[in-house]
Amino acid sequence: MTETTWTISQLAEEFGITPRTIRFYEDQGIVSPRREGRNRVFVARDRTRLKLALRGKRMGFQLAEILDLINMYDAAPGDTTAQLQHYVEVLERHRSTLQQQRKDLEQTLSEIEDQLAHCHELMARND
Repeated sequence: MTETTWTISQLAEEFGITPRTIRFYEDQGIVSPRREGRNRVFVARDRTRLKLALRGKRMGFQLAEILDLINMYDAAPGDTTAQLQHYVEVLERHRSTLQQQRKDLEQTLSEIEDQLAHCHELMARND
């Protein structure tokens, strides 16, 4: 039975990213393709780690957080209770940060609306 493998171009196309992005994740230790001559050969573990890294990026996690979470699952297969609890804590902390940012944005947008209304009011007086 042969192991399914992917080239850098195949993964880039599948995930809608550039090969350069994949090489960056390789430099960061997220994927570890083997080499066949000058070509990188990715296995299922690399594909999964890349998928998780891209998901973490979409969710706004820092690279260090992404790597920590991915490595946590590699380090302790089997009972995932501790990993899941850690992931829940990271998600809750991240959610809290995003909620605060949303609150700050809503406040800023409200202030902008007030200033726009004031400017329009002043312009109308000058007509």
